[in-house]
Amino acid sequence: MSVQELALRLPRVEKWRLVEALWADLSHDDVDVESPGWHEEVLRETRVRVDSGEEVAVNWDVAKQQLRRN
Repeated sequence: MSVQELALRLPRVEKWRLVEALWADLSHDDVDVESPGWHEEVLRETRVRVDSGEEVAVNWDVAKQQLRRN
């Protein structure tokens, strides 16, 4: 059975726990990872929406709670 097939069987809360564990592990590496070319433009567009009030930044813990409710 593939990892993807196993992941499909997990409850959503377990999937989020895995994502958080993977991110915690990956974010501790000192390896420089080059952002893809499109990333700068997406960040610029997001900044424009935030500056205009169209989009509001949310604390990561609040964002996780909102995502889990959905």
